[in-house]
Amino acid sequence: MGWATAILTSGLARKVLGLLLAAAMVALFLINLRRTGERVGRAAERLNARERNDAIHRQMLDAAGRRPADRDALVGRLRDGRF
Repeated sequence: MGWATAILTSGLARKVLGLLLAAAMVALFLINLRRTGERVGRAAERLNARERNDAIHRQMLDAAGRRPADRDALVGRLRDGRF
């Protein structure tokens, strides 16, 4: 216990310990910043995928809305060349 008090009361050791703690805080901040960036990137990818899927789904619904109501309507569209 005597050597620990001697180190903590030494001016140079306290400065070194302070610098080490500051460096550790900066390193932890940078690591956390990187992880946050990765999370944001994944969220942006999910949003893009969802927008693509929604656009495809909207196209499918539009196509379903334009489909012929019955066989006769389909035959009429085929004869008119509008299919």
